[in-house]
Amino acid sequence: MTEPHPLLACFTEAAHGRFPPCDGGVTVLPPLPGGLEASVAFTGHAVFATALNAADVHALGPDGFGASLAPDFLRHLAGPEGAIGVTDATLTTRGTGGTPRLAELGDEAHDHPRVLHARALRTGIKVYGDERGLITLAVGLAGRRELSIELHAPHHGSQGHGRGLLADALTLVPAGEPLFAAVSPGNAAPSAPSWPAGSPRSAAK
Repeated sequence: MTEPHPLLACFTEAAHGRFPPCDGGVTVLPPLPGGLEASVAFTGHAVFATALNAADVHALGPDGFGASLAPDFLRHLAGPEGAIGVTDATLTTRGTGGTPRLAELGDEAHDHPRVLHARALRTGIKVYGDERGLITLAVGLAGRRELSIELHAPHHGSQGHGRGLLADALTLVPAGEPLFAAVSPGNAAPSAPSWPAGSPRSAAK
């Protein structure tokens, strides 16, 4: 069995409220499987998964106070042939377990844009949903369990569908197991009200 990437432990610890030291420093880890690299900003500390050695990373001048996400630094990290993805906020909560309240969807959902997007980034994808919208559960960055959600009619006003769909999705995950979502900061309006009250909300960027 393959050992989990050490970045997974950083996410899991953050999900339980235990963050890296807020010291302005950085931690350099090996690259992720498939050659994927990442720059992850926690509060006052940054973690990089990269093929560059630690000395080369430090020579680029990153810190834990924002420079780890600066465009010039990310371009150096990616290299001349690398692509740079979007910057997402990582939200986290925990599964509630119990009786599953959503059914797994079949072939009818496989061509949905949300599902196609998940397939491009994640593995082990399962799709659930109902008349409100759909949920994907998958293995994502560093092996963490990731969720994505999309309503069928997101512009019809706040009817509580997002919050209800998310609450139902948490029954698909064992009680207490950390669950993560990568959310564009531009999605602040729909994401913040829908995330479960009382849960740790932001783990990293």
